[in-house]
Amino acid sequence: MSDQEHEHEQTCDIGLVGLGVMGRNFARNLADKGFTVAGYDRGAVELEELEKRGTRGRAIRIASDMASLCALVRRPRAVMMLVPAGDPVDAVIQALEPQLDKGDLIIDSGNSHFSDTDRRSQALAQKGIVFMGMGMSGGASGARHGPSLMPGGPQENYGRIRAILEAAAAHVGTTPCVAWLGPGSAGHYVKMVHNGIEYGLMQLIAETYDLMKRGLGLHPPELHAIYRRWHQGALNSYLMEITAEIFLQTDERTGRPLIDMILDRAKQKGTGEWTVADALTLQVPVPNIDAAVMMRHLSGSTEQRTALQRFEQAPAAFADDRPQFIDRLENALYAATIATYAQGLDLLKQASRSHGYGLNLATVARVWSGGCIIRARLLEEIQAAFSQDPDLVHLLAAPSLNAVVRKLLTDLRLVVRTAADLGIPVPGLMVALAYLDACHGGWLPANLIMAQRDYFGSHTYERVDAQGTFHTQWERK
Repeated sequence: MSDQEHEHEQTCDIGLVGLGVMGRNFARNLADKGFTVAGYDRGAVELEELEKRGTRGRAIRIASDMASLCALVRRPRAVMMLVPAGDPVDAVIQALEPQLDKGDLIIDSGNSHFSDTDRRSQALAQKGIVFMGMGMSGGASGARHGPSLMPGGPQENYGRIRAILEAAAAHVGTTPCVAWLGPGSAGHYVKMVHNGIEYGLMQLIAETYDLMKRGLGLHPPELHAIYRRWHQGALNSYLMEITAEIFLQTDERTGRPLIDMILDRAKQKGTGEWTVADALTLQVPVPNIDAAVMMRHLSGSTEQRTALQRFEQAPAAFADDRPQFIDRLENALYAATIATYAQGLDLLKQASRSHGYGLNLATVARVWSGGCIIRARLLEEIQAAFSQDPDLVHLLAAPSLNAVVRKLLTDLRLVVRTAADLGIPVPGLMVALAYLDACHGGWLPANLIMAQRDYFGSHTYERVDAQGTFHTQWERK
């Protein structure tokens, strides 16, 4: 194709590689907002699905290969990828690179690890190609009707796609749930922590379900009513909304509640593990995310659980006031929810310093307030707290939230105690209680640990009454 023909073809605002469920829906979203999209996918099924649903009236042009895709996009080009993380991203970049010019922009909108984003950005920068990592949350429905978007990378290039992203993103009122978050891999890091918080919240909700199902003997219609009521209060959130709806679904094959027909084995794609791994590196405690990852691993150990089941003791019967316990369980869940957000935001605060992101946590809370999986009424208070004090040392240092948590701690304690008596595992609620107690305690028994380390390894210790490090000859001669 000649240069003149290339110029004639370049009518699309953006290219999109990857027309799976997310890609197809995001393409329709962009087209509905008045943007012209050039799309490519190597899978015939994806292209047939897009054609079947129709592109008439929507400005979506399907390319036959990477060269055709790039020929359709207006210079300087912006090409977005919505492909699985890992090797597929590198493969797409390798195929795109020869078709791009210096100054063109590639946007990775998948769940890539932030270290991969840094690596790709540096490699492409040497060739004059701009690379941005952008987290996207909201699932297929969010991609179609408005996701939460978390772009990072060179700020000077964000302006090129800002109008497109703001139009496509979810809106809370008139405010779009998208913002440039920081340089380098900031966008993918924020999305990783978003997913870590998501893991923690889902585990907490599952534990309340277990307590009410096995502990109180409640059935799906009753559970639906409880979660729906909780959704109307302080726990208002997307996850609470869909949890209530799940208990209404009937299995077409058996006529029973579908929830009772689903195997108790939770899978994962790794973002929770990534969150825990970098939190360990940065020495930031995220016990609720860690517990959630651990329980997913344990749920997958079906053979071990089956083998050990014969040793199970009969659970104790719940003998207290059920309605009162359900109210206390609601309060306990809210306290643990605040703790989980606090852990994720504490990690973002430390990562911002360590990785040079310069994150504004009020902006992060705003971006999460609509479209994404962890959107919740609580984020309004979180945004307000960091807007009022951008240097807030910890979310629990916000007076309003601290007062709420202190008020709810009694109920969290009672719920954890009851779960232990019933023999129902609630590691998320338990570690949330321990985390909150440790944060508020002012003193921890780490002095004994330091004494032990000095005893067996001469690792030294610090004193409460003097500066410096000290060592003691502990063994008696």
